[in-house]
Amino acid sequence: MMVRVMTVDDQELVRAGFVALLRSDPEIEVAGEASNGAEAIDLAQRTGPHVVLMDIRMPVMDGITATRELRALPSPPEVVILTTFDTDSYVYDAFRAGASGFLLKDTPPVDLLRAIHSTADGGTVISPPTARRLLEDLVAARPDDRPDPEAVAALTDREREVLRLIARGLTNKEIAEQLVISELTAKTHVSRILTKLGLVNRVHAVVFAYETGVVTPGSG
Repeated sequence: MMVRVMTVDDQELVRAGFVALLRSDPEIEVAGEASNGAEAIDLAQRTGPHVVLMDIRMPVMDGITATRELRALPSPPEVVILTTFDTDSYVYDAFRAGASGFLLKDTPPVDLLRAIHSTADGGTVISPPTARRLLEDLVAARPDDRPDPEAVAALTDREREVLRLIARGLTNKEIAEQLVISELTAKTHVSRILTKLGLVNRVHAVVFAYETGVVTPGSG
């Protein structure tokens, strides 16, 4: 599948670098460029990108606000935050806004292209240092901050199985292959899980799975 990608950054040179990288991949089509969040929303409505590479600090409208607005569209694109600032507040705000990924701008080109394809397929990507901090925060969380394990009862056996695979980092395509079902069916299961549990995205589903004991560290 050809993946349509839009870049959003207030620095023209940075955008040019990303566009050059995107055009090096024959399975990626550049859907456009925007210099701030407001432009990104307008452009996304006109061009329908599958994935948006989003900076955080921009004039007019910042990347977090833009991500929230993009995810509220009728056909929302996946959003990967690309930033120089790997701070906790940005990470949490990005995922609360509905981002599917959080990477640093010094991510190796091959890893960025892989991340784009992964998020287009329903996956979640997080830079290793950020992922480590999120897991440390999860382990340190107070018991009364964690969700009620009984919430898992709202899921069917198959949905719990899918949730375990989400927590292992599998994309919709990989879940479909693992369970021998269609990719559309896998995507439907993921959507129902998020709806039943009141979760925003797959990142929240992973956290939920660990916090409720559906999966445990080291369980594979």
